[in-house]
Amino acid sequence: MNCAVLRPVIAVSLLAALTGCWFSERVEEFGGPTMGSTYSIKYVHSQGSPSRDLLKSETDAILAEIDKQLSTYRDDSLIAQFNQAPAGSCQAMPSAVLELIEQGRVLNELSQGALDLTLEPLLNLWGFGPQARVEKVPTPEQLASARERVGMQHVRRDGEQLCKDAAVQVDFNSIAAGYAVERVVQRLTELGVSSYLVEITGELKAAGKKPDDQPWRIGLEAPREGERVAQRVLVLDGYGVSTSGDYRNYFEEDGRRYSHTLDPRTGAPITHTLASVTVVDKSTLRADGLSTVLMVMGTERGVAFAERLGIAAFFVTRDGDAFVTQTTQAFEQLFAAGEEQ
Repeated sequence: MNCAVLRPVIAVSLLAALTGCWFSERVEEFGGPTMGSTYSIKYVHSQGSPSRDLLKSETDAILAEIDKQLSTYRDDSLIAQFNQAPAGSCQAMPSAVLELIEQGRVLNELSQGALDLTLEPLLNLWGFGPQARVEKVPTPEQLASARERVGMQHVRRDGEQLCKDAAVQVDFNSIAAGYAVERVVQRLTELGVSSYLVEITGELKAAGKKPDDQPWRIGLEAPREGERVAQRVLVLDGYGVSTSGDYRNYFEEDGRRYSHTLDPRTGAPITHTLASVTVVDKSTLRADGLSTVLMVMGTERGVAFAERLGIAAFFVTRDGDAFVTQTTQAFEQLFAAGEEQ
């Protein structure tokens, strides 16, 4: 999948080389391009583990399959063909696509519309989508026309087919990377890898311990222009992490900044002061979707929503020229003990 929108990157910190001869196990890694960005996998290799080449081959095959199914940046993908079809069309889809539609519907209903998988016409209109031509503020008439083609209510499953009753265009970018992480983790586990750190376009998941019995640690990136600074270090074991932010992808017109994050309920970019939000969850797919939801909601509504649902979230909000951070109770409960290690 080729994404024009580069998601905020979570800085991954390897705190030791772990290749000394005194270890019978060692950390190995591989990576490559995917979804318009990159992926990186670090794992503990022990006696009897599959070869690095096999693990890379299996990972690349999964990512290629996801790209063929979900990419909105290639005309021959399954979802691109569906998007090009007229209203009233149905198309046979693999279980993965149908599963993601249902996951998107759950998040859409849970958030009262803050996440919507049919947002592509609006993304294109504002200059952030795969068919965008120029970054420009649309006219009210253009906005009204695009909004007629947005809404999860226009998409339905009929057996093994995906159907639409309006000329909607589905875009999985809000959950695709998290889904890809879960698919890769599942395959690594099937192949006998129990300790890993999988990162795909900034979404990641880690489990197990390294050969020196230390857990995997990752750094949350501070939202600063032109530099990357770890703001808080987290210990991970069996959790996925997703960060959404508006500080790297935007355009300016007449002195006003327009974020690539759109609110489906208004059809326009968000205007609040939330700069980024990180969500930690057992499911990286869910973390991916929820980070988008909270980013759309903004700090006040997002914190209240996350607290009500027990979501582990870390908010970074602009305060003049500075940033302030806020965490949910679930986040602190999850990481307070681990950060002392």
